[in-house]
Amino acid sequence: MNGNWSLTELYNDFNSIEFKNDMKLLNEKIESFKNFVDNITSSYDNLEDKLINYINETNEFKNLSNKLLMYSNLVVSVDTKNSTALKTLEIIEQNLAKMADSSAKLYKWIGSINNLDDVLSNSELLMEHKFHFNEIKEMSKYLLSEKEELLIAQMRGSGSSSWTKLKDLETSSLLVDIILDGENKSLPLSVIRNMAFSNDANIRKTAYEAELKAYKKIENSVAAALNGVKGEVITVSKIRGYHSPLEETLINSRLDEKSLNAMLAAMKESLPMFRKYYKRKAEILGHKGALPFYDLFAPIVEGEPSFTFEEARDFIVTNFSTFSPKLGNFAKRAIENNWVDVYPKEGKVGGAFCENLHMIGESRIMLNFGGTLSDVITLAHELGHGYHGDCLLSQSPINADYPMPIAETASTFCETIVKKAAVKNATPKEALSILEKEISDCGQIIVDILSRFLFESEVFEKRAVSSLSASELNEIMLKAQKASYGDGLDENFLHPYMWACKPHYYYATTNFYNFPYAFGLLFSKGLYAEYLKRGNDFVEAYDQLLSVTGKNKLSDITKLMNIDIQSTDFWKNSLKLIEEDIENFIKLSKEI
Repeated sequence: MNGNWSLTELYNDFNSIEFKNDMKLLNEKIESFKNFVDNITSSYDNLEDKLINYINETNEFKNLSNKLLMYSNLVVSVDTKNSTALKTLEIIEQNLAKMADSSAKLYKWIGSINNLDDVLSNSELLMEHKFHFNEIKEMSKYLLSEKEELLIAQMRGSGSSSWTKLKDLETSSLLVDIILDGENKSLPLSVIRNMAFSNDANIRKTAYEAELKAYKKIENSVAAALNGVKGEVITVSKIRGYHSPLEETLINSRLDEKSLNAMLAAMKESLPMFRKYYKRKAEILGHKGALPFYDLFAPIVEGEPSFTFEEARDFIVTNFSTFSPKLGNFAKRAIENNWVDVYPKEGKVGGAFCENLHMIGESRIMLNFGGTLSDVITLAHELGHGYHGDCLLSQSPINADYPMPIAETASTFCETIVKKAAVKNATPKEALSILEKEISDCGQIIVDILSRFLFESEVFEKRAVSSLSASELNEIMLKAQKASYGDGLDENFLHPYMWACKPHYYYATTNFYNFPYAFGLLFSKGLYAEYLKRGNDFVEAYDQLLSVTGKNKLSDITKLMNIDIQSTDFWKNSLKLIEEDIENFIKLSKEI
């Protein structure tokens, strides 16, 4: 196994006959889309037939366009300097932008159908897509004129999309100068960031200092990229009639503001217990007082196990199978069939992600695997995303499109399976290490995510007035980190450039991609508690829940498991599970 994913299931390369034919077909469909829309919207006659035609055409188009887009994106993600991939991606995006005016016309027409529910009730296919049609009707009030929608889509190609590519290019190409074992080295940013998990305290601190210093090389260009993206978002959101980018995100997320506020309130109330954990970790590592940022991910037990990728694979497949053979077999198939790009390398973007390729019934997972327990958990997390996609294969492409918050549920649930199984037969030292890792991860998803939410909220507020310099962005990030971490972290050793290395801030069509992680963690903890109560009977209900996430509002999805996400008590109860872990960690750490 060479650790590279296989993309030949999509296309052999950009010069293949299949790719060229599909590009030609896509262009033909884009060119004919205007006539298709004009014919459908010319009257309200034969509505049932027209809407059925719309569903069939849309599903077919989504399969084709997503196949081309995802292939290009996957190539770029592991080779950001691939000029052919970059050019092709730009061409596809520009061509798709040509459909914006006709799409607006089509959605406004659907939104204006007075007896829509009656029409849908006459067809099994239409009833299967009832949520989709009603969502279009609800969203149509935020659509602009056809010309304006076309202009926005076309400008995005040379605006936010280009800014995002610049940011990816800058961070993936950045070589960090560092001295290791007396030797000067220049290493990719992703490799340096992985050193935060090193057993060597000197390496962790040296890597942290080298990383912060390296951002000076790209801070102005990356700050320009962030300003460009956020400026565009503010402008477009305002002219569409949203009160704020956050309101737009909530609507697109199918999440109501009451549920978000209930969750945020519970998260803020939980901060003191996390600060208690950070202080105890600082004490264990020999710090007086608070924990420095560079030791956030430090292992606390000497000789913490390392993993080869093959060992990580076996560990995950075995433990997934304890939940269900279907989940275990999925993980085995994904890894054995080379769906995973494993190791960090120059030109590869940092972090990890999963791309569900609905059109071929597979997924692709990108890692930057460094052999730590954290990397094993990351693999489990991304395989959870893939399993979510697998559960959606029975749905049409339209009904397989789920919103951000529920996107993190299956992935976090899979993390929980692996962590719980790892603790089960562990020695006290191993149990302490795994427990600490679990709490550390929860801290990232509750405390750090809250800091990111605060950061992005203030950036939007200030960017509405003027552009922000790199130093101003640093100040806002430090302010947000101090508000969340409080006296748990040493304020002399925070991470002011977290805005430069996290990709989510640069997605113009997906803002506030932070609270969905908290939603996923806490909702999945509630689900895991249900699993412990119901045992094997839960598994089928869980798969069913994942299979309908693309065609329901979040409050309706959660009700399938009798969970009320508008209640602060639900979120508090999930956080209590973490509090119990923290108390156990502190107790165990004093006994060993």
